[in-house]
Amino acid sequence: MTRKKYKKPRVHKGVINVNKRGVGYVELAGYEQDIEIRNEDLNTALSGDIVSLSVRLRGKGKRQTGEIINVIERVRDTFVGTVKYENGECLVVPDNQRIYVDFLIEKNKVNKIKAGMKVVVHLLDWNDPKENPKVKIVEILGKAGEHNVEMHAIMRAYGFQEKFPRDVEKEAQALKKEITEEEILKRNDIRSIPTFTIDPKTAKDFDDAISYRKIGDDTEIGIHIADVSHYVRTGSALDREAKKRATSVYLVDRTVPMLPEKLSNEICSLNPNEDRLAFSAIITFGSNMKIKNRWFGETVIHSDKRFTYEEAQTVLDTKDGMFFRELDALNKLAKCLRTRRTRKGAIDFDQDEIGFELDENGKPIKIYRKERADTNKLIEEFMLLANQEVAKYIGHDSKKISGKDSVFVYRIHDAPDPERIEELSIFLRSIGHNLGSEGGVVKAEDINKLFKSIEGHKEENLIKTATIRSMAKAVYSTKNIGHFGLAFTYYTHFTSPIRRYPDILVHRIVKSHLKGKIISSGEYNRYEKLATYSSEREAEATKAERDSIKYKQVEYMSELVGEEFDATISGVTDWGLYVEDVETKSEGLVHIRNIGDDYYTFDKKNYAIVGERNKNKFTLGDSVRVKLIGADLDARTLDFKFV
Repeated sequence: MTRKKYKKPRVHKGVINVNKRGVGYVELAGYEQDIEIRNEDLNTALSGDIVSLSVRLRGKGKRQTGEIINVIERVRDTFVGTVKYENGECLVVPDNQRIYVDFLIEKNKVNKIKAGMKVVVHLLDWNDPKENPKVKIVEILGKAGEHNVEMHAIMRAYGFQEKFPRDVEKEAQALKKEITEEEILKRNDIRSIPTFTIDPKTAKDFDDAISYRKIGDDTEIGIHIADVSHYVRTGSALDREAKKRATSVYLVDRTVPMLPEKLSNEICSLNPNEDRLAFSAIITFGSNMKIKNRWFGETVIHSDKRFTYEEAQTVLDTKDGMFFRELDALNKLAKCLRTRRTRKGAIDFDQDEIGFELDENGKPIKIYRKERADTNKLIEEFMLLANQEVAKYIGHDSKKISGKDSVFVYRIHDAPDPERIEELSIFLRSIGHNLGSEGGVVKAEDINKLFKSIEGHKEENLIKTATIRSMAKAVYSTKNIGHFGLAFTYYTHFTSPIRRYPDILVHRIVKSHLKGKIISSGEYNRYEKLATYSSEREAEATKAERDSIKYKQVEYMSELVGEEFDATISGVTDWGLYVEDVETKSEGLVHIRNIGDDYYTFDKKNYAIVGERNKNKFTLGDSVRVKLIGADLDARTLDFKFV
């Protein structure tokens, strides 16, 4: 790529990302690499801030660097950290290691808070990079290191909290659980059709149920979703709070719900042996297993059974038990749908996930891999089916009838950026694999072909992770561009309104269409803002979930310092090798100084570290035997050395 020449002063606007070493990077159009901002040039910018920067003239063979001129907008003004006293001053050490400076609490604001307490602070001002930023304490969470305190700290770091405002709880408590006869008469009453839920063991809210019946040679599948929008009315306190939260958050030991428990676990949850209001997608398949008819509408359902994934799988495996006939038929149809999706180019991103067994104090006593059985995939397929058909109904069918575009909230996934695919291709070639891309353009079938070729290989998980990282992120939008990963032209999120605010919006829009009221184009901006905000909150919830997993992995491994593990090299840098324990998927660093028998250097081109004298090479994906030599719970890091 030819570098652009700039005649005007090189002053730009961008978003800065700061790494754990306190070095910033700003991505700018027209430059091959991100602009590197050394620590002394950050000028009070924190990771995520919108900044103006000047770009320096680049020396031959050197990286492009720059300097922050000023912070245009702080992305965040609330932080979580641990109190310490140093040289007579009360400081707060941020949990987020990308925050490269400690916060200062003014002496008259301290109120004798103890060292080692975990607190939430609000940034007051910071204009001088030579001074510590001043903050005030807004919440004391408790003693650092305690399970509940650490989980709350993770929540608060991303702007989530468990407690609901009083007016929201009051509104939730006032809702009636009983369904009136008048409401039933307005709906399609399908309580007599065999219906059940299949969810994880630990699930407390059930927002989707499946029904099955044969009608002659046809097969009718009902995907029944909790009718949350019936209870959460536009503009209500419940609606405002759900909009603000945008999503539920799933930490290792708890769910931080989007809706109060009265709704999420009771009124809206499709509990067994109770009548519930639902919003349903009923799909009829002909004998050729193609969709013959579909119906969307408000229903009354009755779940006859609450299955866990394991219980439903046992029924399938033993060919015996409640609803075996229905489960068997659904499983066969789900496999058929999955095969069709794959043929059309849907990418199989299935990866191992881990779970934790905690003791009564929240301490991890076991880390295990979650099994993905046929029943997991069965539910996934029918949720995908409902999401796709609802999106088709609005995006295609309704437009065809009315001749107008309607406002809708789609779930979209853009094709991957060509530059990132080129980088992925180079990486894959360096470890002996090939991605059939041309000029950075890749087809979904090429990715599936790659995944098929690495099945069972030691580097399978590593390659899948690298490929996922090179993909665009799925987001919510009113502008439909399709879903690359699923190979769907139309897709939305309809099936989880208990835990996702966009699903509530989708329910409202579909209900409006069913009544013949198309939402006008004048509403685009409002819905697009809601879609963008929901995407941002979803990303923050994902980070919180990952942080809680990382914390518990380090806590678990801290009891095993001195023990040896089978691991895979998962990252190569100039400061060492990252390795991932095969069993627990816990990742840590083998520092370059701890490799041992030679002077090792980083071979960036081949993703390897090579010994200068003995030419020993450690490469991404290599299987290694390592010994755990240190665990830092505060920093959430593990240190290993090779055995």
